[in-house]
Amino acid sequence: MRSHAASWSFALLAVTVALLPATHKPPFAHAATGGGSMLGDVNISAILDSFSVSYDKRVRPNYGGPPVEVGVTMYVLSISSLSEVKMDFTLDFYFRQFWTDPRLAFKQRQGVETLSVGSEFIKNIWVPDTFFVNEKQSYFHIATTSNEFIRIHHSGSITRSIRLTITASCPMNLQYFPMDRQLCRIEIESWNYSRLACEIQFVRSMGYYLIQIYIPSGLIVIISWVSFWLNRNATPARVALGVTTVLTMTTLMSSTNAALPKISYVKSIDVYLGTCFVMVFASLLEYATVGYMAKRIQMRKNRFQKIAESMKAARENPGPPGIPGDHGDHAPKQTWSRVVQEVRFKVHDPKAHSKGGTLENTINGRADEEAAPVPQHLIHPGKDISKLYGVTPSDIDKYSRIVFPVCFVCFNLMYWIIYLHISDVVADDLVPL
Repeated sequence: MRSHAASWSFALLAVTVALLPATHKPPFAHAATGGGSMLGDVNISAILDSFSVSYDKRVRPNYGGPPVEVGVTMYVLSISSLSEVKMDFTLDFYFRQFWTDPRLAFKQRQGVETLSVGSEFIKNIWVPDTFFVNEKQSYFHIATTSNEFIRIHHSGSITRSIRLTITASCPMNLQYFPMDRQLCRIEIESWNYSRLACEIQFVRSMGYYLIQIYIPSGLIVIISWVSFWLNRNATPARVALGVTTVLTMTTLMSSTNAALPKISYVKSIDVYLGTCFVMVFASLLEYATVGYMAKRIQMRKNRFQKIAESMKAARENPGPPGIPGDHGDHAPKQTWSRVVQEVRFKVHDPKAHSKGGTLENTINGRADEEAAPVPQHLIHPGKDISKLYGVTPSDIDKYSRIVFPVCFVCFNLMYWIIYLHISDVVADDLVPL
C-alpha cells in the first residue's frame, strides 16, 4: 500500500510540473530564439517569424506612394542644465514615435491585439530616420538594459518608445540678463520632409542674483559714503576706504562676467554694476577734490600771511639799514620795492596774466625802473580766502552726503521700473533666435 501511494504522488507531481509552462501567461511577448512562445493557443513566435517573410527593412512602408506620417510625443523627465556660456540646455525625456507599416499587420486573435517586443526586434524592421537638428550631444539609456521597446498593433500601427538625454543648442539674447526669458527649441526632422519643433520657455529666477550681486554691490556703494563723514585730514582712512571699495567693485564685476559669455552688447546687470562702480569711483574723486581745494586754500592763506607780515615789518622799519631816512618821496617806493623782492609770491592776477606773466614777474620786472605799490586786492582781499570758487572743502562733504544717496536711490527706482517693464513686454513677443 505504501509503495502504491508513493507512485501516485510522484505521478501527480510530474503532471503538475508539466502543466506549469502551458498555464503560465507572460506579461508580454518577445521573440524567442527557439522552442516557441505560446499565449493560450496562439504561438507568438510564429507571428513574429511571419514578419520576416518577404520583408525588407531597407524599404519604407507604401514605397512609391504617399509619405509615411510619423506622430511624435515627448514626455520630459527633467531639464538638468541651462548654460549661458555654452548657449545650450540638457533635456531628459521619453521620445515616442507612431507610424503604420501594413507589412507588420497580423490576424487578430482572442487575447492578442498588440505585441510588445524588445529592442532586439527593432533591428529587423523599418524605423523612421528622424534626428534632432540642433543636437550637440546625446545618448541612449542602457541601464540595466536598453530603455527601448516597440509595440505592434494587429492593424500594423507601430509605437516606438525610447529614453534619451539630449544637449541641444539654444541661442540666447542676454540683453536683459538676469531679468530675461529665453525660448529654446528642440527641432526634429527627417531630411527633406517637414520639421517639428518643441519650444520650451525658461523664466530666470532673480533670487540668486539679488543675493550674490545686486545687494552686495549696493552695500559697497553705501560703504563708500562713509568717507564723507570722516575728517578731511584723515587722509589714510579716506584713501584706504575709497580704494578698497573701488577694487571690490572691480572684483565683483569681473567674477560676474566670468560666468557669462563674452558678448558685444551691454546687459542689464552691466548697467547696474557699471553705475555702482561710477558711484564708488566718484566718492574717491570727491576726496581728491576736497584735498586739492584744502591745499589751494592753505597756500593762499600762507601767501596773505607772508604779505601781512612783510607789511608789518615795513611799517616798523621804514627805511633799509645804512640809508638815511631823508629821501623825501622816494623812500616809501624803495621800501615797497624791498618788501616785494624779499617776499616772493605767485598769485595769478588777472591783470598781470593778461599781459603774459605773473604778478611776481610783473612787479619784479618794474622794480629796477620804478617801484610799484602792492595791489590793493592783495592787501585787503574782497573775498573770503577760506573759500575756493565760493565753497569750502567742508561744504563739498556736506553736499555729497545728500547728493550721492539721492542719485543712487533715483537710479535704482528708474533701473528696476524700466527693466522689469521691458522684460515683461519682451516676454509677450518672445520668439526664438
